[in-house]
Amino acid sequence: MNLCIDQGNSRTKIALFKKDGRIVKNLLYKSFTSADVERLFSLYPITQSIVSSVANMEPAVINALNRLSKKFVLFDHLTPLPIKNCYQTPETLGHDRIAAAVGAAHLCPGQNLLIVDAGSAVTYDFVSAEQGYLGGNIAPGIKMRLTALNQMTKRLPKVEVEQNALTPLFGKNTKEAIAAGVVRGVVFEVKGYMRALSEQGIDFVAFATGGHAPYILNGVKDGMRHEPNLVLIGLNKILEYNMHGA
Repeated sequence: MNLCIDQGNSRTKIALFKKDGRIVKNLLYKSFTSADVERLFSLYPITQSIVSSVANMEPAVINALNRLSKKFVLFDHLTPLPIKNCYQTPETLGHDRIAAAVGAAHLCPGQNLLIVDAGSAVTYDFVSAEQGYLGGNIAPGIKMRLTALNQMTKRLPKVEVEQNALTPLFGKNTKEAIAAGVVRGVVFEVKGYMRALSEQGIDFVAFATGGHAPYILNGVKDGMRHEPNLVLIGLNKILEYNMHGA
């Protein structure tokens, strides 16, 4: 069984994969410690593991994974990949971004791919049909935009938006105007990338992932595939690739 760990800015997402690539367990942690590693290995027949972090993971966690796994991969820019990374500065590319690209390329081989990962930031990444990661863009996430409007102005209130709430085209009060402006702004941003690719004559599959993907999917009704485990699927493929003598 494979243990895949994705440590983000605010939480740690974990999936356990069978040898056939199926996810058998999803777990979510606000804080992930070496004690959690010990517990997972005691509960499940884990033999291989991989960890990806956008922050600094505790050395005790790394040590426990390395000690308990028959094969352990600490994912970084030097880790061999099943796709070609064409980014000019691979050492600065977010591990979650390239893992999501690998996951999408695995799910839709031989197709151009647009990957929208909506979390603390919203990232847009493009993978060619020839399995080359060609680059992408980074924009503020939904909560970041809402927070910025409150903190960087004198009178605008802090607004929370429900993922399933339908925002109007134009707000009829200030809170509604902020919610609609931010959520619809991100939706229109996504649609703009999709339209730009189409105008260039590029056929592609669009993926939405990340904790705030439902905000986008509410506004982009057609043409996007929702895969909440895209990063973890990519990490599992990277682990398998390295297990078999990449």
